[in-house]
Amino acid sequence: MNRHVLLGLITDKLTVDLDVAQRAAQTAYETATHEENVAENKYDTLGLEASYLATGQARRMEEIRQALALYRNLTLRTYDEQSGIQVSMLVTLEAENGSQQYLFLGPEAAGLKIACHGRQVTVITPRSPLGQSLLGKHEGDEVQIKVDGVSQRYEVLEVL
Repeated sequence: MNRHVLLGLITDKLTVDLDVAQRAAQTAYETATHEENVAENKYDTLGLEASYLATGQARRMEEIRQALALYRNLTLRTYDEQSGIQVSMLVTLEAENGSQQYLFLGPEAAGLKIACHGRQVTVITPRSPLGQSLLGKHEGDEVQIKVDGVSQRYEVLEVL
């Protein structure tokens, strides 16, 4: 799997997400400021609710904008045995049950799912428990995390 292609797909997805968020924020702003939504009494809260929504949409838009800037400036590091897994690396993990997952350790946009070369790649960050446990690991290493009190083990199969 080519990380340069994956990085392009991530930035493309974030660009689309930013456009959607911008349109949603504009719609919420227009609703909040529309003359028909001026409160007539204390129970008339449509305009207030729309302003809360517009604020949330603006925050989300800024988060995506920051993530997009980070990915556009991301330098893809080369895996080496001394440093182990670092941000910008693609990791293949195998769970105890034999299932495999493909993870891109990125600076932001955790949870983003990208289809690349017929595989689904999930973006994680070093702030997540799994991302933290992967930093510095090597191919063949085992990582263990606890999710809701349940221990999960993975083997690092491949690092690109």
